[in-house]
Amino acid sequence: MTVRVPAKVNLSLGVGRARPDGYHALATVYQAVDLHDELRITDRSDGEIAVTVHTEIDLPEGAAVPEGDDNIAVRAAKLLRDRLGRPELGADIAIRKVIPVAGGMAGGSADAAATLVGCNELWGGGLTRPELEPLAAELGSDVPFLLHGGNAIGGGRGETISPILARGGYHWVFATAAEGLSTAAVYAEFDRLNPNGVLEPEVPDALLNALRAGDAHLLGKTLTNDLTDAALSLRPELGDTLKVGLEAGALGALISGSGPTTLFLVASEEHGLDVSMALASVASSADVIQSRGPVTGARLI
Repeated sequence: MTVRVPAKVNLSLGVGRARPDGYHALATVYQAVDLHDELRITDRSDGEIAVTVHTEIDLPEGAAVPEGDDNIAVRAAKLLRDRLGRPELGADIAIRKVIPVAGGMAGGSADAAATLVGCNELWGGGLTRPELEPLAAELGSDVPFLLHGGNAIGGGRGETISPILARGGYHWVFATAAEGLSTAAVYAEFDRLNPNGVLEPEVPDALLNALRAGDAHLLGKTLTNDLTDAALSLRPELGDTLKVGLEAGALGALISGSGPTTLFLVASEEHGLDVSMALASVASSADVIQSRGPVTGARLI
């Protein structure tokens, strides 16, 4: 059983105050992009669930993908097994990593979504995508979106998904960083910088209008991320990367989620080549990747 699953970007990320459960209220617009991890899942008869990881990317300094019970794919398989009430089920999960690790593009969440879809099929679970959503939400805020892909609004802590009307496709350039950035550290810095933050953030109407119109130039002007100041406070050099991309003609730029990957909206694949060449000269960029969106979520191939 092979499953392919995309990365996500946040076209807007509004962040509110921390809730009593420790999570922050979010209002975000997700887009799935064609940068995919691939999982091959095979049945095993001894009830064990194991994972192996093959990385086709350079890992940021200090980043690692666990290959044991701490791997989110293993947790996803065990959670589904419990939901099905069949403790005898087992699986070997082989992950081919292409999505940047610790890069703010939900690589771990993508693997969890793919595992739910793949194991549900492998084990004959018969659960629909909506029936998998509660399990996905238990695993992480981004996981429910990656079951579906496309474009969607995320609410709550990001796990409440509502599809949105959108037109057209979009070209992106991603600049990954040589050093990872802790999501927890970025949110802690956000709290420090925003002691009186809003209770309930909102998605900008201008961004939704741009997506409905399928207007890349307008969308570039409406990209927002409330975590930008916090990420730049911890990693000031990311500001230089954003500046270089914009000076090279990107329609818009932002930090992906909690970072450190930076995103650049471009007008076409050819335009993306020009922006990519400029970004390749930035010392803090580990790699430069072109991509497109939106694409579908986790799918069997």
